[in-house]
Amino acid sequence: METLYAVTTGVLSACGLYLTLRGRTFPVVVGLTLLSYAVNLFLFSMGGLTTDGAALVHGEGAYADPLPQALVLTAIVIGFAMTAFVVILAMRARSELGNDQVDGKKEDRE
Repeated sequence: METLYAVTTGVLSACGLYLTLRGRTFPVVVGLTLLSYAVNLFLFSMGGLTTDGAALVHGEGAYADPLPQALVLTAIVIGFAMTAFVVILAMRARSELGNDQVDGKKEDRE
């Protein structure tokens, strides 16, 4: 299970970083979203991956740490708000500049 989490987090991080470094706004938004998903998986895995642990402790036994779950829930809400804000910024830049380049320059088509 830990290997699957590590590989998935690595793939999401690599794809998110690649898309974030693109020149257009839509791949940048998708890349930032993938990076936020990778961070959510990383935060969730830091609490330890238990499959049969209870959320509340009643005596002895394995239990699931609720702190990473609360952090991931907060990160999901913040990530959604950030994505909505960046999409609105990209739409505004597209309408004002007339293109969707990240640096705002026109493309050279020669």
